Amino acid sequence: MSPSASPHRGVDAAHLPPAFPARARRGTADRLRAWQQSALEAYLERSPRDFLAVATPGAGKTTFALRVAGELLDRRVVERVTVVAPTEHLKTQWATAAARAGIALDPSFTNRAGAAGRDFDGVALTYAGVAASPLLHRRRTENFRTLVILDEIHHAADALSWGEAVQEAFEPATRRLSLTGTPFRSDVNPIPFVTYAPGPDGVPRSASDHTYGYADALADGVVRPVIFLAYSGRMRWRTRAGDEVAAVLGAEQAADVTAQAWRTALDPECEWIPSVLRAADRRLTEVRRHVPDAGGLVIASDHAAAKAYAATLRRITGKAPALVLSDDPAAGKRITRFAEGDERWMVAVRMVSEGVDVPRLAVGVYATSTATPLFFAQAVGRFVRARRRGETASVFLPSVPRLLGFAGELEAERDHVLGRRSDGDWDEDLLLRDAALARTTPDVDLEDQLGFEALESEATFDRVLFDAVEYVGDVVDDAGVVPTSPEDDDFLGIPGLLEPDQVASLLRERQGRVTRAATRARRPAPGEPPAHETVAALRRELNDCVRAYARQCAASPGAVHAELRRACGGPATAQASAVQLRERIDAVRVWATSGR
Repeated sequence: MSPSASPHRGVDAAHLPPAFPARARRGTADRLRAWQQSALEAYLERSPRDFLAVATPGAGKTTFALRVAGELLDRRVVERVTVVAPTEHLKTQWATAAARAGIALDPSFTNRAGAAGRDFDGVALTYAGVAASPLLHRRRTENFRTLVILDEIHHAADALSWGEAVQEAFEPATRRLSLTGTPFRSDVNPIPFVTYAPGPDGVPRSASDHTYGYADALADGVVRPVIFLAYSGRMRWRTRAGDEVAAVLGAEQAADVTAQAWRTALDPECEWIPSVLRAADRRLTEVRRHVPDAGGLVIASDHAAAKAYAATLRRITGKAPALVLSDDPAAGKRITRFAEGDERWMVAVRMVSEGVDVPRLAVGVYATSTATPLFFAQAVGRFVRARRRGETASVFLPSVPRLLGFAGELEAERDHVLGRRSDGDWDEDLLLRDAALARTTPDVDLEDQLGFEALESEATFDRVLFDAVEYVGDVVDDAGVVPTSPEDDDFLGIPGLLEPDQVASLLRERQGRVTRAATRARRPAPGEPPAHETVAALRRELNDCVRAYARQCAASPGAVHAELRRACGGPATAQASAVQLRERIDAVRVWATSGR
Protein backbone atom coordinates (compact mmCIF):
# COMPACT_ATOMS: atom_id res chain seq x y z
CA MET A 1 0.00 0.00 0.00
CA SER A 2 1.43 3.41 -0.93
CA PRO A 3 1.75 5.99 1.85
CA SER A 4 -0.84 8.18 0.14
CA ALA A 5 -3.47 5.51 -0.16
CA SER A 6 -6.43 5.57 2.21
CA PRO A 7 -6.39 2.25 4.12
CA HIS A 8 -10.11 1.97 4.82
CA ARG A 9 -11.98 2.99 1.69
CA GLY A 10 -13.66 -0.39 1.27
CA VAL A 11 -16.94 1.07 2.56
CA ASP A 12 -18.02 4.10 0.54
CA ALA A 13 -19.19 7.18 2.43
CA ALA A 14 -22.44 7.12 0.46
CA HIS A 15 -23.54 4.35 2.85
CA LEU A 16 -23.54 6.74 5.81
CA PRO A 17 -26.77 5.91 7.65
CA PRO A 18 -29.25 8.80 7.62
CA ALA A 19 -31.18 9.96 10.65
CA PHE A 20 -34.22 10.78 8.54
CA PRO A 21 -34.06 9.16 5.10
CA ALA A 22 -37.75 9.91 4.56
CA ARG A 23 -37.25 13.59 5.32
CA ALA A 24 -35.20 14.47 2.26
CA ARG A 25 -37.20 16.51 -0.25
CA ARG A 26 -37.95 15.11 -3.70
CA GLY A 27 -35.04 15.31 -6.08
CA THR A 28 -32.37 15.10 -3.38
CA ALA A 29 -30.13 12.19 -2.43
CA ASP A 30 -32.08 9.59 -0.50
CA ARG A 31 -29.38 9.36 2.16
CA LEU A 32 -29.11 13.04 3.09
CA ARG A 33 -31.43 15.66 4.49
CA ALA A 34 -32.36 18.46 2.15
CA TRP A 35 -29.97 21.00 3.68
CA GLN A 36 -27.11 18.49 3.69
CA GLN A 37 -27.64 17.70 0.03
CA SER A 38 -27.82 21.39 -0.84
CA ALA A 39 -24.65 22.16 1.09
CA LEU A 40 -22.85 19.18 -0.43
CA GLU A 41 -23.77 20.23 -3.95
CA ALA A 42 -22.57 23.78 -3.25
CA TYR A 43 -19.32 22.46 -1.86
CA LEU A 44 -18.58 20.07 -4.73
CA GLU A 45 -19.51 22.66 -7.34
CA ARG A 46 -17.20 25.34 -5.91
CA SER A 47 -14.43 23.09 -4.52
CA PRO A 48 -13.34 25.80 -2.09
CA ARG A 49 -10.28 25.57 0.09
CA ASP A 50 -12.30 26.95 3.01
CA PHE A 51 -16.00 26.33 3.68
CA LEU A 52 -18.05 27.42 6.72
CA ALA A 53 -21.29 25.54 7.39
CA VAL A 54 -23.59 26.95 10.07
CA ALA A 55 -26.31 24.48 11.10
CA THR A 56 -28.45 24.42 14.21
CA PRO A 57 -27.66 21.75 16.84
CA GLY A 58 -29.30 18.47 15.91
CA ALA A 59 -29.41 19.21 12.17
CA GLY A 60 -26.67 16.74 11.26
CA LYS A 61 -23.41 18.64 10.79
CA THR A 62 -21.39 15.49 11.44
CA THR A 63 -23.18 13.57 8.69
CA PHE A 64 -22.60 16.40 6.22
CA ALA A 65 -18.92 16.74 7.09
CA LEU A 66 -18.25 12.99 6.81
CA ARG A 67 -20.00 12.86 3.45
CA VAL A 68 -17.70 15.66 2.24
CA ALA A 69 -14.70 13.78 3.64
CA GLY A 70 -15.76 10.59 1.87
CA GLU A 71 -16.17 12.38 -1.46
CA LEU A 72 -12.75 14.04 -1.21
CA LEU A 73 -11.04 10.79 -0.21
CA ASP A 74 -12.73 8.84 -3.03
CA ARG A 75 -11.73 11.49 -5.57
CA ARG A 76 -8.13 11.51 -4.22
CA VAL A 77 -8.39 15.24 -3.58
CA VAL A 78 -7.12 14.52 -0.05
CA GLU A 79 -5.27 11.62 1.50
CA ARG A 80 -5.91 12.19 5.18
CA VAL A 81 -8.60 13.65 7.44
CA THR A 82 -8.02 15.57 10.68
CA VAL A 83 -10.98 16.37 12.91
CA VAL A 84 -10.59 18.99 15.67
CA ALA A 85 -13.31 18.97 18.36
CA PRO A 86 -13.83 20.82 21.65
CA THR A 87 -13.65 17.82 24.04
CA GLU A 88 -12.13 14.37 24.46
CA HIS A 89 -15.58 12.75 24.42
CA LEU A 90 -16.39 14.37 21.08
CA LYS A 91 -13.21 12.93 19.58
CA THR A 92 -14.53 9.45 20.25
CA GLN A 93 -17.99 10.40 19.02
CA TRP A 94 -16.51 11.63 15.73
CA ALA A 95 -14.42 8.47 15.33
CA THR A 96 -17.47 6.26 15.91
CA ALA A 97 -19.55 8.17 13.35
CA ALA A 98 -16.68 8.15 10.85
CA ALA A 99 -16.30 4.37 11.19
CA ARG A 100 -19.92 3.96 10.08
CA ALA A 101 -19.00 6.02 7.00
CA GLY A 102 -16.01 3.82 6.21
CA ILE A 103 -13.47 6.39 7.44
CA ALA A 104 -11.04 5.24 10.14
CA LEU A 105 -10.11 8.01 12.58
CA ASP A 106 -7.81 7.52 15.58
CA PRO A 107 -9.32 9.30 18.62
CA SER A 108 -6.50 8.13 20.90
CA PHE A 109 -3.77 9.95 18.98
CA THR A 110 -1.45 11.93 21.28
CA ASN A 111 1.12 14.61 20.58
CA ARG A 112 3.74 12.34 22.13
CA ALA A 113 3.04 9.64 19.52
CA GLY A 114 3.65 12.16 16.74
CA ALA A 115 2.06 10.08 13.95
CA ALA A 116 -1.06 8.00 13.38
CA GLY A 117 -0.93 4.29 12.66
CA ARG A 118 -1.20 2.97 9.10
CA ASP A 119 -4.63 1.54 9.93
CA PHE A 120 -6.18 5.01 10.01
CA ASP A 121 -7.33 7.58 7.47
CA GLY A 122 -6.69 10.33 9.98
CA VAL A 123 -6.97 11.47 13.57
CA ALA A 124 -9.38 13.24 15.91
CA LEU A 125 -7.88 15.99 18.08
CA THR A 126 -8.99 18.64 20.56
CA TYR A 127 -8.33 22.36 20.22
CA ALA A 128 -6.31 22.19 23.43
CA GLY A 129 -4.18 19.41 21.96
CA VAL A 130 -3.48 21.45 18.84
CA ALA A 131 -2.57 24.49 20.96
CA ALA A 132 -0.09 22.37 22.92
CA SER A 133 1.95 21.51 19.82
CA PRO A 134 0.94 23.45 16.69
CA LEU A 135 4.20 22.80 14.82
CA LEU A 136 3.75 19.03 15.20
CA HIS A 137 0.34 19.23 13.59
CA ARG A 138 1.62 21.56 10.89
CA ARG A 139 4.20 18.92 9.91
CA ARG A 140 1.51 16.24 9.88
CA THR A 141 -0.67 18.45 7.67
CA GLU A 142 2.22 19.14 5.27
CA ASN A 143 3.12 15.45 4.90
CA PHE A 144 -0.21 14.51 3.27
CA ARG A 145 -2.92 16.28 1.33
CA THR A 146 -5.25 16.82 4.28
CA LEU A 147 -8.86 17.78 4.90
CA VAL A 148 -9.19 19.48 8.29
CA ILE A 149 -12.67 19.47 9.84
CA LEU A 150 -12.92 22.15 12.53
CA ASP A 151 -15.93 21.22 14.66
CA GLU A 152 -17.53 24.12 16.56
CA ILE A 153 -14.94 26.45 15.05
CA HIS A 154 -15.89 29.32 17.38
CA HIS A 155 -13.75 27.58 20.01
CA ALA A 156 -10.71 28.70 18.05
CA ALA A 157 -11.51 32.19 19.35
CA ASP A 158 -11.85 31.12 23.01
CA ALA A 159 -8.25 32.22 23.59
CA LEU A 160 -5.84 34.10 21.38
CA SER A 161 -3.31 31.27 21.71
CA TRP A 162 -5.86 28.71 20.46
CA GLY A 163 -6.65 30.77 17.39
CA GLU A 164 -2.97 31.29 16.62
CA ALA A 165 -2.27 27.58 17.07
CA VAL A 166 -5.10 26.54 14.74
CA GLN A 167 -3.87 29.06 12.16
CA GLU A 168 -0.30 27.83 12.44
CA ALA A 169 -1.10 24.11 12.40
CA PHE A 170 -3.60 24.00 9.54
CA GLU A 171 -2.58 26.82 7.23
CA PRO A 172 -0.97 24.24 4.85
CA ALA A 173 -4.15 22.09 4.66
CA THR A 174 -5.47 21.21 1.21
CA ARG A 175 -9.06 21.72 2.37
CA ARG A 176 -10.62 23.11 5.56
CA LEU A 177 -14.26 22.54 6.51
CA SER A 178 -15.45 24.62 9.47
CA LEU A 179 -18.64 23.76 11.35
CA THR A 180 -20.64 25.59 13.98
CA GLY A 181 -24.15 25.49 15.34
CA THR A 182 -23.92 28.53 17.61
CA PRO A 183 -21.98 31.41 16.03
CA PHE A 184 -22.69 33.84 18.87
CA ARG A 185 -19.33 35.38 19.66
CA SER A 186 -19.03 39.16 19.64
CA ASP A 187 -15.46 40.18 20.37
CA VAL A 188 -12.18 41.17 18.82
CA ASN A 189 -10.71 37.67 18.29
CA PRO A 190 -11.17 36.71 14.63
CA ILE A 191 -11.89 33.03 14.01
CA PRO A 192 -9.22 31.41 11.82
CA PHE A 193 -10.16 30.54 8.23
CA VAL A 194 -13.47 32.44 8.47
CA THR A 195 -14.25 35.19 5.98
CA TYR A 196 -15.48 38.53 7.34
CA ALA A 197 -17.37 41.19 5.41
CA PRO A 198 -18.65 44.60 6.52
CA GLY A 199 -22.31 44.58 7.52
CA PRO A 200 -24.83 47.42 6.97
CA ASP A 201 -23.45 49.13 10.08
CA GLY A 202 -19.86 48.85 8.90
CA VAL A 203 -18.99 46.18 11.47
CA PRO A 204 -17.15 43.14 10.06
CA ARG A 205 -19.31 40.00 10.32
CA SER A 206 -18.62 36.38 9.56
CA ALA A 207 -19.87 35.15 6.21
CA SER A 208 -21.00 31.53 6.10
CA ASP A 209 -21.03 29.47 2.93
CA HIS A 210 -24.18 27.60 3.97
CA THR A 211 -26.60 28.36 6.80
CA TYR A 212 -29.36 26.14 8.17
CA GLY A 213 -30.98 27.80 11.17
CA TYR A 214 -33.27 26.54 13.90
CA ALA A 215 -36.38 28.00 12.24
CA ASP A 216 -35.56 26.17 8.98
CA ALA A 217 -34.88 22.91 10.82
CA LEU A 218 -38.09 23.26 12.79
CA ALA A 219 -40.11 23.83 9.63
CA ASP A 220 -38.52 20.73 8.07
CA GLY A 221 -39.25 18.60 11.13
CA VAL A 222 -35.53 17.97 11.65
CA VAL A 223 -35.51 19.32 15.23
CA ARG A 224 -38.02 19.43 18.05
CA PRO A 225 -39.82 22.59 19.11
CA VAL A 226 -38.88 23.74 22.62
CA ILE A 227 -41.27 24.67 25.42
CA PHE A 228 -39.55 26.90 27.99
CA LEU A 229 -41.09 26.80 31.47
CA ALA A 230 -39.85 29.70 33.62
CA TYR A 231 -40.09 29.68 37.41
CA SER A 232 -39.90 32.74 39.65
CA GLY A 233 -40.36 33.01 43.44
CA ARG A 234 -39.37 35.03 46.49
CA MET A 235 -35.71 34.80 47.53
CA ARG A 236 -34.00 35.89 50.73
CA TRP A 237 -30.27 36.02 51.43
CA ARG A 238 -27.72 37.59 53.77
CA THR A 239 -24.74 39.64 52.66
CA ARG A 240 -21.36 39.66 54.36
CA ALA A 241 -22.32 42.92 56.07
CA GLY A 242 -25.14 41.02 57.79
CA ASP A 243 -27.96 42.66 55.84
CA GLU A 244 -30.85 40.39 54.92
CA VAL A 245 -32.21 41.10 51.45
CA ALA A 246 -35.40 39.78 49.87
CA ALA A 247 -36.44 39.99 46.24
CA VAL A 248 -38.61 38.27 43.68
CA LEU A 249 -36.62 36.40 41.05
CA GLY A 250 -37.12 38.07 37.68
CA ALA A 251 -38.73 41.26 39.00
CA GLU A 252 -37.62 44.60 37.58
CA GLN A 253 -34.70 45.47 39.83
CA ALA A 254 -31.00 46.27 39.92
CA ALA A 255 -28.74 43.82 38.07
CA ASP A 256 -26.82 42.83 41.22
CA VAL A 257 -30.08 42.06 43.04
CA THR A 258 -31.20 39.84 40.14
CA ALA A 259 -27.84 38.04 40.18
CA GLN A 260 -28.04 37.40 43.93
CA ALA A 261 -31.67 36.26 43.73
CA TRP A 262 -30.68 33.90 40.90
CA ARG A 263 -27.82 32.55 43.00
CA THR A 264 -30.19 31.99 45.92
CA ALA A 265 -32.61 30.10 43.67
CA LEU A 266 -29.84 27.72 42.58
CA ASP A 267 -28.70 26.99 46.14
CA PRO A 268 -29.44 23.27 46.73
CA GLU A 269 -30.11 23.88 50.43
CA CYS A 270 -33.14 26.07 49.66
CA GLU A 271 -36.50 25.07 48.21
CA TRP A 272 -36.49 26.56 44.68
CA ILE A 273 -34.34 23.85 43.11
CA PRO A 274 -36.16 20.86 44.70
CA SER A 275 -39.52 22.34 43.63
CA VAL A 276 -38.38 22.85 40.05
CA LEU A 277 -36.79 19.39 39.90
CA ARG A 278 -40.08 17.85 41.10
CA ALA A 279 -41.97 19.75 38.40
CA ALA A 280 -39.44 18.68 35.75
CA ASP A 281 -39.69 15.04 36.86
CA ARG A 282 -43.47 15.21 36.57
CA ARG A 283 -43.05 16.59 33.07
CA LEU A 284 -40.65 13.77 32.21
CA THR A 285 -43.16 11.21 33.50
CA GLU A 286 -45.79 12.64 31.15
CA VAL A 287 -43.41 12.61 28.19
CA ARG A 288 -42.42 9.00 28.89
CA ARG A 289 -46.07 7.93 28.57
CA HIS A 290 -45.61 8.48 24.84
CA VAL A 291 -41.80 8.25 24.51
CA PRO A 292 -40.79 5.48 26.98
CA ASP A 293 -37.03 6.09 26.85
CA ALA A 294 -37.16 9.89 27.11
CA GLY A 295 -34.49 11.27 29.43
CA GLY A 296 -33.82 14.44 31.37
CA LEU A 297 -30.69 16.52 31.94
CA VAL A 298 -29.87 18.97 34.72
CA ILE A 299 -27.09 21.43 33.84
CA ALA A 300 -25.35 22.64 37.01
CA SER A 301 -22.87 25.45 37.67
CA ASP A 302 -20.20 23.41 39.47
CA HIS A 303 -19.37 19.98 40.85
CA ALA A 304 -20.71 20.63 44.34
CA ALA A 305 -24.08 21.78 43.00
CA ALA A 306 -24.24 18.85 40.58
CA LYS A 307 -23.73 16.34 43.39
CA ALA A 308 -26.37 18.06 45.52
CA TYR A 309 -28.88 18.13 42.65
CA ALA A 310 -28.21 14.44 41.99
CA ALA A 311 -28.97 13.67 45.65
CA THR A 312 -32.23 15.64 45.40
CA LEU A 313 -33.27 13.74 42.28
CA ARG A 314 -32.57 10.47 44.03
CA ARG A 315 -34.94 11.48 46.84
CA ILE A 316 -37.59 12.52 44.30
CA THR A 317 -37.39 9.51 41.98
CA GLY A 318 -36.00 6.80 44.25
CA LYS A 319 -33.13 6.18 41.82
CA ALA A 320 -29.69 7.77 41.54
CA PRO A 321 -29.25 9.74 38.29
CA ALA A 322 -26.20 9.48 36.09
CA LEU A 323 -23.69 12.02 37.40
CA VAL A 324 -21.17 13.35 34.86
CA LEU A 325 -18.26 15.43 36.16
CA SER A 326 -15.45 16.80 34.03
CA ASP A 327 -12.71 15.45 36.32
CA ASP A 328 -14.09 11.90 36.12
CA PRO A 329 -11.97 9.76 33.74
CA ALA A 330 -15.05 7.66 33.01
CA ALA A 331 -17.25 10.66 32.14
CA GLY A 332 -17.35 9.84 28.43
CA LYS A 333 -18.36 6.23 29.04
CA ARG A 334 -21.00 7.40 31.51
CA ILE A 335 -22.54 9.67 28.85
CA THR A 336 -22.51 6.84 26.31
CA ARG A 337 -24.23 4.44 28.74
CA PHE A 338 -26.90 7.02 29.45
CA ALA A 339 -27.41 7.73 25.73
CA GLU A 340 -27.87 4.04 24.97
CA GLY A 341 -29.97 3.20 28.05
CA ASP A 342 -33.31 4.29 29.48
CA GLU A 343 -32.34 5.99 32.77
CA ARG A 344 -34.54 8.94 33.68
CA TRP A 345 -32.01 11.62 34.63
CA MET A 346 -28.47 12.77 34.08
CA VAL A 347 -26.78 15.65 35.98
CA ALA A 348 -23.75 17.34 34.45
CA VAL A 349 -21.70 20.51 34.68
CA ARG A 350 -20.21 21.08 31.22
CA MET A 351 -19.64 17.68 29.67
CA VAL A 352 -22.99 17.75 27.87
CA SER A 353 -23.14 21.41 26.96
CA GLU A 354 -22.05 21.10 23.35
CA GLY A 355 -21.88 18.55 20.58
CA VAL A 356 -22.66 15.49 22.69
CA ASP A 357 -25.33 13.46 20.95
CA VAL A 358 -28.00 12.09 23.32
CA PRO A 359 -31.14 12.17 21.14
CA ARG A 360 -33.44 10.83 23.86
CA LEU A 361 -32.99 13.95 26.02
CA ALA A 362 -36.42 15.59 26.12
CA VAL A 363 -36.58 17.50 29.43
CA GLY A 364 -33.94 19.87 30.73
CA VAL A 365 -33.32 22.01 33.81
CA TYR A 366 -31.07 25.03 33.25
CA ALA A 367 -29.69 25.22 36.79
CA THR A 368 -26.54 27.20 36.08
CA SER A 369 -25.57 30.84 36.49
CA THR A 370 -23.89 30.98 33.09
CA ALA A 371 -25.62 33.71 31.09
CA THR A 372 -24.01 33.97 27.67
CA PRO A 373 -26.03 33.42 24.49
CA LEU A 374 -23.41 30.97 23.26
CA PHE A 375 -23.67 28.64 26.26
CA PHE A 376 -27.47 28.93 26.40
CA ALA A 377 -27.81 27.93 22.75
CA GLN A 378 -25.39 25.05 23.24
CA ALA A 379 -27.32 23.84 26.26
CA VAL A 380 -30.72 24.03 24.56
CA GLY A 381 -29.19 22.28 21.56
CA ARG A 382 -28.92 19.11 23.65
CA PHE A 383 -32.72 18.76 23.65
CA VAL A 384 -33.75 19.53 20.07
CA ARG A 385 -32.56 16.38 18.27
CA ALA A 386 -35.76 14.90 16.86
CA ARG A 387 -36.30 11.16 16.40
CA ARG A 388 -39.97 11.03 15.41
CA ARG A 389 -42.73 13.45 14.50
CA GLY A 390 -44.58 15.15 17.32
CA GLU A 391 -41.76 15.16 19.87
CA THR A 392 -41.31 18.35 21.89
CA ALA A 393 -38.56 19.40 24.28
CA SER A 394 -39.26 21.03 27.65
CA VAL A 395 -36.62 23.21 29.31
CA PHE A 396 -37.13 24.54 32.86
CA LEU A 397 -35.24 27.71 33.72
CA PRO A 398 -35.12 30.57 36.23
CA SER A 399 -37.31 33.53 35.34
CA VAL A 400 -34.34 35.81 34.66
CA PRO A 401 -34.80 38.50 31.97
CA ARG A 402 -31.52 37.66 30.22
CA LEU A 403 -32.38 33.96 29.90
CA LEU A 404 -35.95 34.70 28.82
CA GLY A 405 -34.51 36.97 26.14
CA PHE A 406 -32.29 34.16 24.88
CA ALA A 407 -35.26 31.78 24.83
CA GLY A 408 -37.39 34.24 22.88
CA GLU A 409 -34.64 34.79 20.33
CA LEU A 410 -33.88 31.11 19.79
CA GLU A 411 -34.92 31.24 16.15
CA ALA A 412 -32.68 34.23 15.38
CA GLU A 413 -29.43 33.58 13.49
CA ARG A 414 -26.36 35.44 14.75
CA ASP A 415 -23.08 35.98 13.00
CA HIS A 416 -19.73 36.34 14.68
CA VAL A 417 -19.18 40.10 14.98
CA LEU A 418 -15.75 41.70 15.24
CA GLY A 419 -16.34 44.61 17.57
CA ARG A 420 -19.36 46.91 17.72
CA ARG A 421 -20.06 50.48 16.76
CA SER A 422 -21.32 53.11 19.22
CA ASP A 423 -22.44 56.44 17.76
CA GLY A 424 -20.34 55.77 14.68
CA ASP A 425 -17.11 55.08 16.58
CA TRP A 426 -15.45 51.97 17.96
CA ASP A 427 -16.24 51.65 21.66
CA GLU A 428 -13.33 49.93 23.42
CA ASP A 429 -15.29 49.44 26.65
CA LEU A 430 -18.01 47.55 24.77
CA LEU A 431 -15.43 45.38 23.06
CA LEU A 432 -13.84 44.45 26.38
CA ARG A 433 -17.21 43.81 28.01
CA ASP A 434 -18.40 41.58 25.17
CA ALA A 435 -15.14 39.66 25.21
CA ALA A 436 -15.74 38.92 28.88
CA LEU A 437 -19.38 37.95 28.32
CA ALA A 438 -18.40 35.61 25.51
CA ARG A 439 -16.50 33.32 27.88
CA THR A 440 -18.39 30.18 28.77
CA THR A 441 -17.20 30.16 32.38
CA PRO A 442 -19.86 30.72 35.04
CA ASP A 443 -20.51 34.32 35.99
CA VAL A 444 -18.68 35.42 39.13
CA ASP A 445 -20.04 38.47 40.91
CA LEU A 446 -18.66 40.55 43.74
CA GLU A 447 -20.56 38.53 46.34
CA ASP A 448 -18.32 35.54 45.56
CA GLN A 449 -15.47 37.54 47.03
CA LEU A 450 -17.35 39.38 49.79
CA GLY A 451 -19.40 36.52 51.21
CA PHE A 452 -22.95 35.39 50.66
CA GLU A 453 -25.49 33.18 52.43
CA ALA A 454 -28.71 31.98 50.84
CA LEU A 455 -31.46 31.85 53.48
CA GLU A 456 -34.63 30.70 51.77
CA SER A 457 -36.31 30.48 48.39
CA GLU A 458 -39.59 29.36 46.93
CA ALA A 459 -40.52 28.41 43.39
CA THR A 460 -43.65 29.74 41.72
CA PHE A 461 -44.58 29.10 38.13
CA ASP A 462 -44.14 32.27 36.05
CA ARG A 463 -44.67 31.69 32.34
CA VAL A 464 -44.23 29.47 29.29
CA LEU A 465 -42.43 30.54 26.14
CA PHE A 466 -43.21 28.66 22.95
CA ASP A 467 -42.55 29.78 19.39
CA ALA A 468 -41.44 33.23 20.73
CA VAL A 469 -44.87 33.75 22.38
CA GLU A 470 -45.32 34.09 26.15
CA TYR A 471 -48.12 32.35 28.04
CA VAL A 472 -48.30 33.60 31.61
CA GLY A 473 -48.84 31.47 34.68
CA ASP A 474 -50.10 33.87 37.32
CA VAL A 475 -51.67 37.18 36.32
CA VAL A 476 -50.36 40.24 38.13
CA ASP A 477 -52.34 43.46 38.35
CA ASP A 478 -52.26 46.55 40.56
CA ALA A 479 -54.14 44.73 43.29
CA GLY A 480 -51.63 41.88 43.54
CA VAL A 481 -51.21 38.38 42.18
CA VAL A 482 -54.12 36.24 41.03
CA PRO A 483 -53.11 32.55 41.08
CA THR A 484 -54.66 30.58 38.26
CA SER A 485 -53.10 27.12 38.35
CA PRO A 486 -51.66 26.02 41.72
CA GLU A 487 -50.00 22.91 40.37
CA ASP A 488 -49.28 24.07 36.79
CA ASP A 489 -50.87 20.82 35.58
CA ASP A 490 -52.01 22.42 32.34
CA PHE A 491 -48.38 22.86 31.29
CA LEU A 492 -46.68 19.87 32.91
CA GLY A 493 -49.37 17.58 31.54
CA ILE A 494 -48.99 18.52 27.86
CA PRO A 495 -48.79 15.19 26.02
CA GLY A 496 -45.32 14.09 25.00
CA LEU A 497 -46.23 13.68 21.32
CA LEU A 498 -47.91 16.69 19.72
CA GLU A 499 -47.33 18.65 16.53
CA PRO A 500 -46.16 22.26 17.13
CA ASP A 501 -49.51 23.72 16.07
CA GLN A 502 -51.28 21.41 18.54
CA VAL A 503 -49.00 22.59 21.36
CA ALA A 504 -49.67 26.21 20.44
CA SER A 505 -53.41 25.54 20.36
CA LEU A 506 -53.33 24.01 23.85
CA LEU A 507 -51.33 26.95 25.19
CA ARG A 508 -53.71 29.49 23.62
CA GLU A 509 -56.68 27.67 25.11
CA ARG A 510 -55.07 27.73 28.54
CA GLN A 511 -54.15 31.41 28.13
CA GLY A 512 -57.77 32.19 27.37
CA ARG A 513 -58.84 30.59 30.64
CA VAL A 514 -56.20 32.61 32.51
CA THR A 515 -57.35 35.86 30.94
CA ARG A 516 -61.00 35.19 31.73
CA ALA A 517 -60.15 34.28 35.34
CA ALA A 518 -58.06 37.43 35.71
CA THR A 519 -60.88 39.58 34.32
CA ARG A 520 -63.30 38.14 36.86
CA ALA A 521 -60.76 38.61 39.68
CA ARG A 522 -60.23 42.28 38.79
CA ARG A 523 -63.89 43.15 39.31
CA PRO A 524 -64.10 44.85 42.73
CA ALA A 525 -66.40 43.38 45.32
CA PRO A 526 -69.41 45.49 46.33
CA GLY A 527 -68.19 48.41 48.43
CA GLU A 528 -64.51 47.78 47.59
CA PRO A 529 -62.66 50.85 46.22
CA PRO A 530 -61.28 50.68 42.64
CA ALA A 531 -57.72 49.43 42.26
CA HIS A 532 -56.34 52.85 41.32
CA GLU A 533 -57.65 54.34 44.57
CA THR A 534 -56.12 51.50 46.61
CA VAL A 535 -52.72 51.94 44.97
CA ALA A 536 -52.80 55.74 45.36
CA ALA A 537 -53.56 55.39 49.09
CA LEU A 538 -50.72 52.91 49.55
CA ARG A 539 -48.27 55.23 47.78
CA ARG A 540 -49.22 58.07 50.13
CA GLU A 541 -48.81 55.79 53.14
CA LEU A 542 -45.41 54.61 51.92
CA ASN A 543 -44.19 58.14 51.32
CA ASP A 544 -45.30 59.18 54.84
CA CYS A 545 -43.45 56.22 56.38
CA VAL A 546 -40.32 56.92 54.32
CA ARG A 547 -40.21 60.59 55.30
CA ALA A 548 -40.58 59.69 58.98
CA TYR A 549 -37.82 57.08 58.82
CA ALA A 550 -35.57 59.44 56.85
CA ARG A 551 -35.82 62.02 59.63
CA GLN A 552 -35.12 59.31 62.22
CA CYS A 553 -31.87 58.18 60.57
CA ALA A 554 -30.81 61.53 59.03
CA ALA A 555 -31.07 60.26 55.46
CA SER A 556 -32.81 61.57 52.37
CA PRO A 557 -36.22 60.09 51.40
CA GLY A 558 -34.76 59.20 48.01
CA ALA A 559 -32.02 57.12 49.61
CA VAL A 560 -34.57 55.29 51.76
CA HIS A 561 -36.76 54.55 48.71
CA ALA A 562 -33.71 53.20 46.88
CA GLU A 563 -32.76 50.96 49.83
CA LEU A 564 -36.33 49.67 50.09
CA ARG A 565 -36.38 48.81 46.40
CA ARG A 566 -33.06 47.01 46.76
CA ALA A 567 -34.25 45.05 49.79
CA CYS A 568 -37.75 44.19 48.55
CA GLY A 569 -37.22 44.10 44.79
CA GLY A 570 -39.63 45.34 42.19
CA PRO A 571 -39.88 48.51 40.09
CA ALA A 572 -39.93 52.15 41.13
CA THR A 573 -42.77 53.27 43.40
CA ALA A 574 -44.76 54.70 40.50
CA GLN A 575 -44.88 51.26 38.84
CA ALA A 576 -45.10 49.09 41.98
CA SER A 577 -48.19 46.95 42.57
CA ALA A 578 -50.32 47.05 45.69
CA VAL A 579 -48.59 43.93 47.03
CA GLN A 580 -45.13 45.44 46.46
CA LEU A 581 -46.14 48.73 48.12
CA ARG A 582 -47.46 46.89 51.20
CA GLU A 583 -44.18 44.94 51.43
CA ARG A 584 -42.18 48.16 51.44
CA ILE A 585 -44.43 49.71 54.05
CA ASP A 586 -43.98 46.68 56.30
CA ALA A 587 -40.20 46.72 55.73
CA VAL A 588 -39.68 50.38 56.57
CA ARG A 589 -41.79 49.99 59.71
CA VAL A 590 -39.60 47.09 60.83
CA TRP A 591 -36.51 49.23 60.21
CA ALA A 592 -37.96 52.07 62.26
CA THR A 593 -38.88 49.91 65.25
CA SER A 594 -35.64 47.88 65.24
CA GLY A 595 -33.42 50.94 65.18
CA ARG A 596 -31.74 49.79 61.91
